[in-house]
Amino acid sequence: MPVKTLEKNSVEQSLPLMNPELEQQNLVSIDPDRSQPFCFSYRFTDAMLMGADVKTVGKYLDAHQGWFTRCAHPMQVKPIGKNGYDLTIGKFGSFGYIVEPKIGLELLPQDSGVYRIQTVAIPNYTSPGYEVSFNAQMRLGETLDGDRLGTKVDWDLDLNVYIQFPQFIYKLPTGVIQATGDKVLKQIVNRVSRQLTHKVQQDFHGNLDLKVPKC
Repeated sequence: MPVKTLEKNSVEQSLPLMNPELEQQNLVSIDPDRSQPFCFSYRFTDAMLMGADVKTVGKYLDAHQGWFTRCAHPMQVKPIGKNGYDLTIGKFGSFGYIVEPKIGLELLPQDSGVYRIQTVAIPNYTSPGYEVSFNAQMRLGETLDGDRLGTKVDWDLDLNVYIQFPQFIYKLPTGVIQATGDKVLKQIVNRVSRQLTHKVQQDFHGNLDLKVPKC
């Protein structure tokens, strides 16, 4: 079955669950035990530089009701309460299996310069065959931007995605599904992270009429 045409201006990725070489391999018969959800995992670390002191950067990050919605675009964002967001990542699919994952994220108030983001339930929403466990933290530290005091924002993410595939996917070798899913998850996280980091830096420095530091 051909993949649907995906909308433009969204974070999109075709999930390569098989490549032509793998398609030539003999497929194993369906084992009922293999119909359990797959868990795809990725641990990610990154950093960004901000051309202002820690207090100024912290004040900006505290007001996430503004920058998070602006910088997450083109991903769709809807508020959940005071600190939460319903985030639609984009459409992903291959071989007739398409999913448009949504995730609820809560941006917790900072604790001594540490910001934590965790999964939160989306009201009145049941995910179609997947669950996401998202735990991230950002840490602010002083650094030098030339001869000025700046801020380094280090952040790390521990992400687990559980997917209950349609039965025809389970005809593929388990190792192929696992390795490919982990790889695609890594690619998606890396791309979204780069986009979000760039937009946050541009948004922060643009609001304060500051020059973006060079990495």
